[in-house]
Amino acid sequence: MHNEEIVHHLYHAGFQTGHVHQNTYRLHAIVLSRSPLLAHLMSTSPQSGAQRVIYVQLEHEPEVTQEVPLGYLYSSISLSLIRPDNARGVLAAGCLLGGMDELCGYAYDACRQSINVETINEWLEFIDTIPSSPDGSLSPELSLTSVFGHFAQRLRDDVFHFLVVTLPNALEINSSESDPSQGHIGRDTLLRVFSLVPFDMFKSAVESRAFEIGSDQTRFKFAKDVIEVRKRGIARGHGAEETVVLAFGGGHPGGSAVHVTRKIRKRPLWKVNS
Repeated sequence: MHNEEIVHHLYHAGFQTGHVHQNTYRLHAIVLSRSPLLAHLMSTSPQSGAQRVIYVQLEHEPEVTQEVPLGYLYSSISLSLIRPDNARGVLAAGCLLGGMDELCGYAYDACRQSINVETINEWLEFIDTIPSSPDGSLSPELSLTSVFGHFAQRLRDDVFHFLVVTLPNALEINSSESDPSQGHIGRDTLLRVFSLVPFDMFKSAVESRAFEIGSDQTRFKFAKDVIEVRKRGIARGHGAEETVVLAFGGGHPGGSAVHVTRKIRKRPLWKVNS
């Protein structure tokens, strides 16, 4: 009980009163040193007078939210401030500052649980900013340079699972035979969402055996309809043409008979007679 009171006092008297204005804080070095990044900055920044001023460069890290992770250095009470709307920013900051495994775990869980049909567009925009290798996964180099570290791939996998498994089940796509109207409404929603998915993930999702929306013919027709919508939206202006084919005799082992491809359109050549 005594220890809790000390921590409570540190959080309120030390952190909450340390917020000067905007993004400036007056905090305590011994507490900030819990973060490897802040400890390094404090040890390498020149000291002027009794105070040491450090700067955390965030110009290239727009996802980072400062207040909750800084408060966490003082007290775990900050965990209660993690919400679906700030969880990704908290996760980014926790990964950046380091030494915050518990905070990152809470923030990641909040992110994962926030993926739903209302927020999927935002999550698709997010994963589109994460560079990937040709197979859709993060290369080791990219994983290290991303502020989210290994959580970037985990979030990408969570979005993929939502698209392939969770969303079709929630929309009751496979129930269309017993309730055609429900199946039609669900298919329209699924089509709208897939029309916004980055190509590499769109291809992997449509070709995945886990994407159970009916027969290969049903899957092929769905992919074809999605591509028609994508032509007027996400695929427009990329200089590429997306197509889908239905392979005879089944697809490759572990996959489907439906294959999505993309090819770069050739630029028209102009012949000039001199």
